[in-house]
Amino acid sequence: MTTIVFLHAHPDDESTQTSGAMARASAEGDRVVVVYATNGDHGDAPEDLADGETVVHRRRVEAEASAQATGTQQIVWLGYADSGMSGWDQNDAEDALHGADVDVVAKQLAAVLDEEDADVLVGYDWHGNYGHPDHVKVHHVAHRAAELAARRPRLLESTMNRTRMAADRQARLDRGEKVDWDPSAPMDDGNPLGSTEEEISWEVDVSPYLEQRRAAVRAHESQGDTAWMRSMPDEEFATMFGAEYYIEPGRTEPIEKGWPFRPPD
Repeated sequence: MTTIVFLHAHPDDESTQTSGAMARASAEGDRVVVVYATNGDHGDAPEDLADGETVVHRRRVEAEASAQATGTQQIVWLGYADSGMSGWDQNDAEDALHGADVDVVAKQLAAVLDEEDADVLVGYDWHGNYGHPDHVKVHHVAHRAAELAARRPRLLESTMNRTRMAADRQARLDRGEKVDWDPSAPMDDGNPLGSTEEEISWEVDVSPYLEQRRAAVRAHESQGDTAWMRSMPDEEFATMFGAEYYIEPGRTEPIEKGWPFRPPD
């Protein structure tokens, strides 16, 4: 059995980025742990919040439902506040992840890695896919925690295949379809989305787990920014979410189709 720890910035990030690998690992008998760096308190407040219920409470409930969908065995909360997008006032809040000391957060994560005797740790690429301050911090925290852990885990970075998305966009434009979104356009930090295929190490086939992926996305129904994913037609959902992409720092070989969620050699 392999123990895989997935570090995510906010509750719902796991559903859109790594839920396929999480479901596949669970189905194959591995132990899956998800660590949320923040409580997602700056997410959308649903209209049906009960008296005394908070956004944080609702998002925890939704995270648990997502874990049920993917077979995740353990959820850990590091307890930081959502920092908001680049330039927001929340960036400078006292308890925001953005301003937290990397070593302090990494020690918290390393304690989880040690307790779980983790074989693999999954974080984000260098700019957190689209530049969100919390996602960028996750990148640095994951790298530092891997160094601090008593037994260094195999480190992978979740990313998005910009080359593939740009090609799909162009094909749709060539068919005369209207496409408003461009993955090569500047995102929150001014950089384009994700990574080029030349930068990516692994393409992971998760197509047999699309039902679990969709259930994980739908679990976070309070959040409006993923509503378009929840309502996506099956064929389009399969095209977008049938594969996941990961960078393995230090690996120089071209992108490979495979399953990198194994202990380091």
